[in-house]
Amino acid sequence: MDIFTATIVVSIVIYIAIGNYAGRGVKELDDYYVAGRRAPTLLIVGTLVASVMSSTMFMGEAGFTYDGQMGPFLQFPQIATTGYIIGALLFGRYLRRSRAPTVADYFGKRFDSRRVQVAAGLTIIVALGGYLVVVTQGAAILMTDLTDLTYTQSLIIAWLSYTAFTMYSGSRGVILTDTLMFLLFTFASFFVAAYIVDSFGGFSATIEGLAAQQVKPDIASWHGTVGPGTEWPTPRDYLIWTVAIELGWGFSFAVSPWQSSRHLMARNEHVVIRAAIYTCLAVAFVQLVGYGAGGFVNLANPDIRPSETVLIWASKNLVPEFLGALLLAGIMAAALSSASTFLSLVGFSASNDIVQHREQTEKQAIRVSRFVMLGVGIVALVSTFVFPPSLFWVTYFIGTMFASSWGPVGLMSVWSRRITKDGAFWGILSGFVFNAVPWLLNFTGVIDLPSYLDPIFIGAAASLVTTLAVSRLGEVTQAEAAYRDKLHRTPAEDLHAGRTRVTLIAPLLLVVYGCVMPFVVQHWYVKPYQRGTGEILPDGSINWATGEALLSLSWAVLYIPLGLVAYRVIRRAYDPPLSGGPDAKARAS
Repeated sequence: MDIFTATIVVSIVIYIAIGNYAGRGVKELDDYYVAGRRAPTLLIVGTLVASVMSSTMFMGEAGFTYDGQMGPFLQFPQIATTGYIIGALLFGRYLRRSRAPTVADYFGKRFDSRRVQVAAGLTIIVALGGYLVVVTQGAAILMTDLTDLTYTQSLIIAWLSYTAFTMYSGSRGVILTDTLMFLLFTFASFFVAAYIVDSFGGFSATIEGLAAQQVKPDIASWHGTVGPGTEWPTPRDYLIWTVAIELGWGFSFAVSPWQSSRHLMARNEHVVIRAAIYTCLAVAFVQLVGYGAGGFVNLANPDIRPSETVLIWASKNLVPEFLGALLLAGIMAAALSSASTFLSLVGFSASNDIVQHREQTEKQAIRVSRFVMLGVGIVALVSTFVFPPSLFWVTYFIGTMFASSWGPVGLMSVWSRRITKDGAFWGILSGFVFNAVPWLLNFTGVIDLPSYLDPIFIGAAASLVTTLAVSRLGEVTQAEAAYRDKLHRTPAEDLHAGRTRVTLIAPLLLVVYGCVMPFVVQHWYVKPYQRGTGEILPDGSINWATGEALLSLSWAVLYIPLGLVAYRVIRRAYDPPLSGGPDAKARAS
């Protein structure tokens, strides 16, 4: 057994041990579904990041940047990650107030409708079940590349690895192992990327070299490789596509069950908001490191096939064995963390939102939930043998599905007085159908949709129009109105001046990030790129008549206002004198 295989085996054994240890503390359904609602900021950040950083990011997306899209993936500000913050402020903290065991259960309670709950639960099962299949296949591909195991054997072992602790420990085990995995792949990917860059002469030299090479001439440009043979005829088409994808993922981060469900586990609403902002920064950091590493490898080998294995190749050929082994263990951790999250969510929805608990004791209900989750896992395992792996495009479809089917209904469930249970039901279904069908037809070549008619937009528009139209035909019931009013009552324990001061540090860091990143991008990317392409001005200063230079300013445009808005919302919502909370009079005196 070589060092690569040994490191992965040891890490998997540790995850199983920790997950099963956590499972011993599961005494009630809340422990199983939402970790007892006691998770601190670090664990919420860990599970939020780990659940989204699957094998797709380190294999599919790294391969995508390696093939020609490194430039835009590094230069565009992380629009999607702002969805964490917007979601926490506009949806997540209200979701936590519901104290529902699942997000679909929240919809059922909010609209006083079992039908809405089942519809939401079914979309979770179908979409995240598909996502579970994809990330399991990603883990199996990695294991096959590193060992003498066949693909079939690797699928079974990968499945057993995350099912072993997820089924037993539920969310308690998932958030602990997620956090451990998050720390592993974050530090491993950073040190590997730093080593690769150093071997190429530093970051500036690496960017300059990529800009000057001719094998993939546009890989470092603001739009990447476009034109014949790609999905985007022109840079404008790529711009429209990437903005659509970023917005779609942003809505997914805001309301999708595999992200927003983490807020149900938070200790309080301050943890919800802090974790959302820190996750925005953490995900952006990990993505920049992973995307950059994928593109940088071109300077060593521009012809790796399949391109999804670029970081595997780099781990074996460009860095010391121990460091490469850590990265491969981190990539496996990313796959397993997402798989455990998706299995738990699909299992929770199947056992809580589809199957109604009629057990007389909590212990019996937990046992039934575990058996249902095992059944879900077996179906997922069988599906991995039926469907061919497609790590990038299928994941982008599934990941943005919830932007269409849940986005409008999720936000309106908090902020609209007029949305009805029928509007919510048909809004969820129409968003799902009008995203899935156009995507499938476009993917199979039956139709050719232009960039501005991305299925995300079609589905979201259909969901919004349907929700509004159907709601106009009905009346909001007293139960629905009362539940919504309840959501807008801030818990007394969260109106705490000390906690608020700590929470306000997070948006200030966001403002600092927005101020610093333009200078970082200009110094470490734009100037080296323009030197490589010959576009830099004679005096060595930046040529501002380029897309790369203008994009460097977008970081400030995005993050500074977002940080200021978040700061204001937090102060007004949780600072006792401003919110009129119970500590207001005491502090005023």
